[in-house]
Amino acid sequence: MNNPRENIIQNYIDGYNKFDTEKMTRDFSEEIVFQNIQNGEVNMTLEGKNAFKQQAEQARAYFVSRQQSITAMKHRENETEIEVDYSAVLAADFPNGMRKGEKLELKGKSIFKFLDDKIVVLTDIS
Repeated sequence: MNNPRENIIQNYIDGYNKFDTEKMTRDFSEEIVFQNIQNGEVNMTLEGKNAFKQQAEQARAYFVSRQQSITAMKHRENETEIEVDYSAVLAADFPNGMRKGEKLELKGKSIFKFLDDKIVVLTDIS
């Protein structure tokens, strides 16, 4: 990984996989905008590093373990898109009928927009 963006993204992924909120957000702008899109609909928007950290801390309670693995990466002018394989083991029952201990597996992508080596927008799509 020679590209600085790749190092920043890998740091985020490593922090995510270890439930390490500080590591996840180390390269975030204070004004970061986060969006989560599922099935074509935005189901969460957060503004600011502190709001993201709060949500990330709350999400820890939902999973025994979780793992994102990068399967592809595309760089554009001020953004990088990654494709990921995602797996997690649930720590609690979910409203959609999934039960504690079940394994969740999906594919998705994340788009990281950069300004001066800081992540200013992060969009997760699944």
